[in-house]
Parts: sequence; C-alpha cells; structure tokens
Amino acid sequence: MAQSHSTPTFRPLYEQIKILVTQSLVAGEWRPGEVIPSELELASRFKVSQGTVRKAIDELAAENILMRRQGKGTFVATHTEEHNQYRFLRIVELNGKQDVPISKLINCERIKADNIAADRLGLKRGTPVVVVRRLIKFSGESVILDNIYLSATLFKGLNEAVIQEFQGTLYSLYEVRYGTRIIHAEERIQAIAADETTAGLLGIPPGTPLLDIDRVAYTYGGQPVEWRVSRCDTKHHCYLNELG
Repeated sequence: MAQSHSTPTFRPLYEQIKILVTQSLVAGEWRPGEVIPSELELASRFKVSQGTVRKAIDELAAENILMRRQGKGTFVATHTEEHNQYRFLRIVELNGKQDVPISKLINCERIKADNIAADRLGLKRGTPVVVVRRLIKFSGESVILDNIYLSATLFKGLNEAVIQEFQGTLYSLYEVRYGTRIIHAEERIQAIAADETTAGLLGIPPGTPLLDIDRVAYTYGGQPVEWRVSRCDTKHHCYLNELG
C-alpha cells in the first residue's frame, strides 16, 4: 500500500514575517508604546523585501497590534492611547452614546482557581489567581459589576493599593506595570436574573434582568491572561457591537 503524506501548509512570505514580528513582541523585544525598527531595518533583518515587511506591518496595524505615526515611525500599540482606552467597552447608553466610565473598586483578593477559572485562563486547578471586583458607573449610576480573574504569577503583586494608585484603565495597568497587552477578546453573552448579592451592589431589586458577559482576553500568541464576568443592568444602557 502506498504511504500517504500530508501536504505542508503554505504561508505567504508576509504572513511568515508577521509571525516573526509577533514572536519578537511576545519575547518583549519591543514593549507597548515603543517604536519598532523601520521597514528597511526589518527587511534587512529578515532578508526579505521592504514591500513584504510593509504588508506584514499593515496587517498588524489593522489588528491594533502596531500603530503608525506619520513622520515618527511604527509603534507597539498601547491602551494608554486615548482612542484605545475603551476599545473593548461595549456598554453604551440606549441612544448609542458612550459615556466615560468611572470604576469603583470593591475588593481585590487572592484565591485558588476553581475548574472554571482554570479552564478560562489555561491554568491548573488550584493555581493562585487574583480576583478584582469592581463597579462601573456611568453618570453616577452603577451599571456593571465586574469579577475579574488573573494569574497571580503573571500579575505578581497586584493588590488594592496598586489598582487605587494607578491613574488609568486596568488594561493600561497591565501594560505599564506588567508588560502584558490585551490584543483581542472573546465574549459569551446571556440573559440572567440578578441574585441578591449582585442586586445589592448594583442597587436594583433581586430578579432584575441583566446581561451576563463572560469574556476571556488574550495577549500575543493567543495566551489567555484575563477572565472577566460582567453583570450589566440594561435599564438605561445596552450592548453595542459594530460589525463590518
């Protein structure tokens, strides 16, 4: 019987360069906010044409991994940039307007990951994780209750004081203090009724309909780094996702 061989997967050259650039980001060669080498320098480094590098960089820029600045070069994108601060926030007013969110920390504690947290974060059950609980307010109204789970090893030393002292979003904190950038996220959404604890924190009656948003956020290379469960009151707000 003739032996069968699998056909190797072909990748265009620019995609190979894209992977190599991403690997350099994973390795921390260029941190969020830093400029990367020019297209000419990268072409020389990878022994390809400048056009091939440009196409790879264009795709990474389109994915918000890199950012071009006219006359200054190409930088590693960062959540500290004003237009990127709330890129993953999908809760808006019913008219579609996005108000500025105000975060109120409830607590921050260290626990051992249960089966669900371990699965979401790609960890072993019992691995230490940091849990951040907070309220998100819009125009003084409590709208979102966040329960955020993070690897205690990756986010070593994260506590209430660190969060309270930092001026910026949590995703900015991940970047600035821990060198971890959120690249993309996956969300699962379902309707639930508010339990007594959630209702008390949001200031609503138990049984009030809520959106339950289960999000896993990833850094370079598809590594999960944050699991977030958000309970959202939609009396004056809704979930808005722009497609296309």
